[in-house]
Amino acid sequence: MSTIICFDTLNAMKLYREGLLPEKTIALVPTMGSLHRGHLSLVEHAKSLASVVIVSIFVNPLQFGPQEDFDKYPRSLEQDLALLEPYRPLIVFTPSVDEMYPQGPSRTVITLPSMTRVMCGLARPGHFDGVATVVAKLFNIVRPHVALFGQKDAQQLAIIKQLVEDLNFPIEVVGVPTVRESAGLALSSRNRYLTSHEKDRAVFLYRGLSVGRALFEQGERRSSVLTNEVAKVLQGQGIVPEYIALVDQRTLEPLDVLRSSPAILAVAARIGQARLIDNVVLSP
Repeated sequence: MSTIICFDTLNAMKLYREGLLPEKTIALVPTMGSLHRGHLSLVEHAKSLASVVIVSIFVNPLQFGPQEDFDKYPRSLEQDLALLEPYRPLIVFTPSVDEMYPQGPSRTVITLPSMTRVMCGLARPGHFDGVATVVAKLFNIVRPHVALFGQKDAQQLAIIKQLVEDLNFPIEVVGVPTVRESAGLALSSRNRYLTSHEKDRAVFLYRGLSVGRALFEQGERRSSVLTNEVAKVLQGQGIVPEYIALVDQRTLEPLDVLRSSPAILAVAARIGQARLIDNVVLSP
């Protein structure tokens, strides 16, 4: 196989998976499409880890809140497949909503309350329940040995790792470093909503985090000091953050003082029409 093979039904995907030889290692890269270089870095990394790479493209209605327009989420399958061409051979799984939820909205929902009701979960109630549920479904359909997610979505990554541990999925979850534009802005499908002026301002999310990381590297360990310094950078650009948080990287527990475990210094803010998130990892 030296091409891209697309499956759009669960039965076809399952039949293909069942036909793979036992010695084949399988990597899954779950996406909602509208692919960019950040997604492609996940695919590239997956190719180095597994003999078969499966990219799922599915806009999951479960993770959209009532004020978030599921119907307007960008869908560009033809363009996505063109971007994936250099990475063939590749399997692309593109189920419809009816395929994934044949009885309507899922009656079973997976939730990790202590991890989903902090940070982005406060502004997007139910979002991470939808993410955890669809990822569990994809894991059961594809049965990968490894699954790859971007570090930019640090809260999502921590939740998926906990889900795999709690539900005993035989899957290694790999976090892949954030891909950034030259000025530092983290790549995101939402960046397309930014004007050029808004993009210039959005760069300061990462600059603020970088100031916090520099203080940490100089020995500062207090959350109040680190987050206040990030806030000062944002305030200088008139950016009002939704949150600035220092949390344990594994549990997402808010920290007053960073001690021995790695932590995430994270920020979320709305700039123009886009809600943007970013983070840096602080490792003592």
